[in-house]
Amino acid sequence: MQWTISKIIGSRQIWKTSMKAVVYTRYGAPDVLQLKEVEKPVPKDNEVLIRVYATSVTTGDCNVRGFTFVPPGFGPLPRLMLGIRKPKRTILGVELAGEIEAVGKDVTLFKKGDQVFGIDSDRWGAYAEYTCRTEAGALAIKPANMTYDEASAVPFGAGTALSFLRLAHIQNGQKALIIGASGGVGTYAIQLAKYYGAEVTGVCSTKNLELVKSLGADQVIDYTQEDFARNGETYDIILDTVAGKSSFSRCKGSLTPEGLYLAVAGGPKDAVKML
Repeated sequence: MQWTISKIIGSRQIWKTSMKAVVYTRYGAPDVLQLKEVEKPVPKDNEVLIRVYATSVTTGDCNVRGFTFVPPGFGPLPRLMLGIRKPKRTILGVELAGEIEAVGKDVTLFKKGDQVFGIDSDRWGAYAEYTCRTEAGALAIKPANMTYDEASAVPFGAGTALSFLRLAHIQNGQKALIIGASGGVGTYAIQLAKYYGAEVTGVCSTKNLELVKSLGADQVIDYTQEDFARNGETYDIILDTVAGKSSFSRCKGSLTPEGLYLAVAGGPKDAVKML
């Protein structure tokens, strides 16, 4: 077992094998989350132990915690995966940034003291002082010019946006519409689409218009004042990051003949239509 000294009082050493974590043992509103003392994890041979300095609260975390959203078409499958009556995994959090405190004997890519950031959508556990991640997982050295807070917010939003834009084979000169442009995925999608040379239109609420403009959007549509599906504009790519608010049938008229509609939080029906 990995031991760490938490306090030294005089010549007496107090050894720490526990940690604080935000735990939930039942589904529900945010008040089901509780700060508790739990057992500190021990890295396996192919894992690193990370002291978490920053993590994020994603919509995915909130959906899992409250079990308030299941993509249409999946039915009871998520409940079987997450736990029928109560959560199988009691510590949420997929994104993190922190410092490696210990490494397993087979780890070669990282060492103690490395500043890292990453994501693990299968394991979770980042709502804690410490967590373990596999060396082969989505874990990388944190850029020196990024804070821990900044780095912890990159993997989920930026990774998702990049995956979908690559799926769309985004190209210079194309027109892209980002629905939910002020959200965790949308904010990165704007910047990445601009990086690839696209003309970007963002859809958001009134209060986020300036934010979306500041991220580089060429045009911004306030959905409380205008319906993008009825303004006559067409796009090569429509990236829909908002679950349950739009659909392929609604967006079809806003696509060019070879245009693509990509639903980030869609179900099986959306996947078939996207194909």
